[in-house]
Amino acid sequence: MTLVPTLRRVLGDGPFAGIGEPSVAVLDERSGTVAVGGDLGHVQWSGSGTADSGWTGHRIGVYERDGLRCRRLVRSAYPVRALAFHPVLPLLAVGTGRYDGGYSFEGELLLVRLDSGEVVSALQHPREVLGVEWSGETALSLVLAPCDDWEDPQAHERGHTVVVDRPDWGAVGRGTVRAEELAAAPAQPAARPDGAEARRVLADLAASAGRQWSVRRRVWAVEGTQDGRTLAALDGVLAESWLPSGELHWSVGDEEGGRQLVPSPDGTSVWTNAERRGRRRGRRWETSPPRVARIAVETGQVLETLSPGVFTVLVAGGGRTVLRPSDGRGKRADRLLMFGLESPADGPGGGPEAGPEAGLETGPEVGSFDLFNHPFAVRHAGSPYVLVGTDPDAPHRDKWVAAVGADGTLRRLFPHSWVPAEHHFGGPAVEIGQSLVHAGAVHHGHGLQPGGAYVVRRSLDGSVQWQHRTDRPATALETDGGTVYAAYNSGELTALDAADGSVRWHTGLEVDGAPTTALSLAVTPRGHLLAGTVDGRILEYRLRP
Repeated sequence: MTLVPTLRRVLGDGPFAGIGEPSVAVLDERSGTVAVGGDLGHVQWSGSGTADSGWTGHRIGVYERDGLRCRRLVRSAYPVRALAFHPVLPLLAVGTGRYDGGYSFEGELLLVRLDSGEVVSALQHPREVLGVEWSGETALSLVLAPCDDWEDPQAHERGHTVVVDRPDWGAVGRGTVRAEELAAAPAQPAARPDGAEARRVLADLAASAGRQWSVRRRVWAVEGTQDGRTLAALDGVLAESWLPSGELHWSVGDEEGGRQLVPSPDGTSVWTNAERRGRRRGRRWETSPPRVARIAVETGQVLETLSPGVFTVLVAGGGRTVLRPSDGRGKRADRLLMFGLESPADGPGGGPEAGPEAGLETGPEVGSFDLFNHPFAVRHAGSPYVLVGTDPDAPHRDKWVAAVGADGTLRRLFPHSWVPAEHHFGGPAVEIGQSLVHAGAVHHGHGLQPGGAYVVRRSLDGSVQWQHRTDRPATALETDGGTVYAAYNSGELTALDAADGSVRWHTGLEVDGAPTTALSLAVTPRGHLLAGTVDGRILEYRLRP
């Protein structure tokens, strides 16, 4: 019997880690707890979006005021707008919601039963709930956003106040607060939380406990080194390094943060790419220049920075790295940008600020990229692999797995979908011997269907050796040669036998009893499994007893 690995340590941990960016926080003197609503963000970036299907990053956490231990951590389908502890019952009222982008204000009134953890969505129909306040034991005052903004240009700044009465709120069932009970008074100005007060509350609580609080989110890449260091790329951090002792050694900041890590063959440096999205600056939207950097593992010094002109995905394999443009604009026939043909450790030779003219060469045409169809990051790859379509006008269709040869040419290996009638989205992958294990999802007009996500092992001629079907998409794959480790956006981690795809073990990821989700995986040279989580932590598991 194969044992589930044991959690050896947690790097990057901190108070209120499971909440992400807080929106609202409320103290309850009676129970000595604090409730916090927050957002961990989406599990997609410009180079990969398939894993976001069925995901919500909105969280409601209840923490002890003394010690800050997490008692409850639950998910919400919508952003958290308001929180209120019941004056007597172990019950938390939660108002959630958002504008749907085109017409309606949708959301829920959630009742979190703090003794059992059960969550009840009490409204008969979706409504954005901007405010909740108990008026005694039986009356709950709600501030509701308008149903829509069809005839009200001020709907985004106003809300209606109603009072709902129940003799026992602990017994309220799903959908039992009926629409006719929400007949409201005329709309009045209603504030939306901006998170500033919540951040102040959390910082003060952490300080009172002798700790510091800051937001860490989404560890997109992790790697282990021969000497026991742990490298990571995450939101707001281009790359960071943790010593074998568990101490943070260095960190290179970035306005958005790193998304991939590609160590050099000699292990002395690591390549990473920074996300680049438009940001509002005053009345204008601006996007910072793309950034691909090589960083010294020993010191954290940025050795050189490439300026490819567009955001690119790092595609590594066989001691080589190429850049694939991923801006996805129109039907332009994008080409790979080649560098490090001798060794990524040598770099393109352009010095600290190197542009395309300093070592980047135009490679084969691969068609345009989109974050659902073309992600195909292959760990332990013998050569760089990419997904390319056969139709220049529709590169997402009829995709093939292709390898970049030693001479820079592109060689198509096999169709990405092994079922001709199905359209498969891209996803993470690993190479084992003369085969690829890759994960993805089957496109369906109504979204991801049961059994629509998969992990499959295929020979380099495309023949299927085994497949493992699931209901939730994979966020990361890793292998030690005998086992394939698959992380899912549900927070689960599954170990598959690399030979036949059978399940060796299956577990839900937790830190101190609170659930979390892995975005990245890496088996270290010392035989540990690293999992970079959506809440900014790095979990290190011992794979062997």
